[in-house]
Amino acid sequence: MSKELKRTYVPFKDWAEKSNQTEYTEPTPLLNADGTLNAKGWARHNVFQYDRNLVKKERFISKKEWDYYTVTDGVKQLLVSFANVGIGGFMGLRLIDLHTGEVHADGSVIFVGTNKFLPLDRIDAPGRFTGKQGSTVFDFNTMERERTVYFKMMHQGKILRCDLSMDIPEGLESITTVLPFKEDNTKFFMTTKQNCLPVSGVFQFGDYTYEFSKDTAFCSVDWGKVNTPRELVWYWGSGATYLTDEKGKKHIFGFEITWAIGDESHATETCLFYDGRVHKIGAVDVEKFPKGRFMQEWKIVSEDGRFNMTMKPTFDNHSDLDLKAVARMNCHQIYGVWNGDVTLDDGTKLEIKDMFAFCEYVENRW
Repeated sequence: MSKELKRTYVPFKDWAEKSNQTEYTEPTPLLNADGTLNAKGWARHNVFQYDRNLVKKERFISKKEWDYYTVTDGVKQLLVSFANVGIGGFMGLRLIDLHTGEVHADGSVIFVGTNKFLPLDRIDAPGRFTGKQGSTVFDFNTMERERTVYFKMMHQGKILRCDLSMDIPEGLESITTVLPFKEDNTKFFMTTKQNCLPVSGVFQFGDYTYEFSKDTAFCSVDWGKVNTPRELVWYWGSGATYLTDEKGKKHIFGFEITWAIGDESHATETCLFYDGRVHKIGAVDVEKFPKGRFMQEWKIVSEDGRFNMTMKPTFDNHSDLDLKAVARMNCHQIYGVWNGDVTLDDGTKLEIKDMFAFCEYVENRW
């Protein structure tokens, strides 16, 4: 049985001061010439200039890059993933029923080779990332107002593929954060989360097909460049929905809450999205540590009082990849119904009722 990983973060209720939110608006090199971190904070657009040749690796898999697409419509969850860990990586496609837990397909392929596939240095700007490994092909294409995601492979003797198109509203903001680690100034965790993207498309596995509609489905993009310590613990919550105001007008609302990774004193990966604009909020935390009670209610609040939500879990999308002494990734991705209120930058309070979203608790040794 594997050694249990440690909960290593300090909840904000125990912080001496509230977190700072250092915002970057101009292009800034992420790293200095000696590999130490030059930038620590957040941005509405990714202005952090990444040079992978400057990353100092303590271990052969401490440097990681990924593109991760999550599509949900409240019924199904589609995951399209790509990860590069320097010596190789993997790509995969998975569809799961969020009510029954049925996995319709879960296909992946591993590739070997240093820098065989190198993801784009930004995800929130036009660019194309494509490749082929045997019969597996992928094509992630970001344009000014649209992103397309195509993935195809053979799995269990059948064709497994998805073909997606998502809207990129004009002026869309995202949140990019650079989180340092106090113990080593060459370590960092940089991600971009681009949320609230209406998406349509098709998933196919053999004779089974499922279609997503922009009326009900949204995509959340998780793009990362990291150089991390061996053990990590994190929470990540995300969701998107349509809200209708008093005049009957529809608005796109979403949130991004991530915490427990690294040193959050310069910024937290927390914000609200409303009609394409980021509303930055402070640190968040769950009132009761969820381990051992994942399917009980989660009460999540922010230090500034602008995020006040309760999730009633409906499904634990649990996975535990245990490679013993090499690596472990134990993830409880909890989907549920969220209710509560959030406050925008101008003081407008939004009542959130029966929003379907997720929050996960992850323990990593990698």
